[in-house]
Amino acid sequence: MHVKQAVDLAKKDFLEIFSDEHPTNLGLEEIEFDDSKRIWQITLGFSRPWESKNALASAIGSLNPPRSYKVVRISDDSGKVISIKNREFIS
Repeated sequence: MHVKQAVDLAKKDFLEIFSDEHPTNLGLEEIEFDDSKRIWQITLGFSRPWESKNALASAIGSLNPPRSYKVVRISDDSGKVISIKNREFIS
């Protein structure tokens, strides 16, 4: 599968699975392909409505809501999503 296909699949499945949470500002953050396991790791960033400090200000764009990040793992061979996990940051 090509990288664009992997990204499109990750976004599509993410939006379907989390549709009841109404994520906004979905964007691609990172792409990694594991040659030995043949697995794509696509990191997506997004915002959740309830994390906004002020919904009205956020709606008009004066405040940026906090971002959350998920890693979507996809099998290159089958094209199926293997997992969706929180992106862990090491500081």
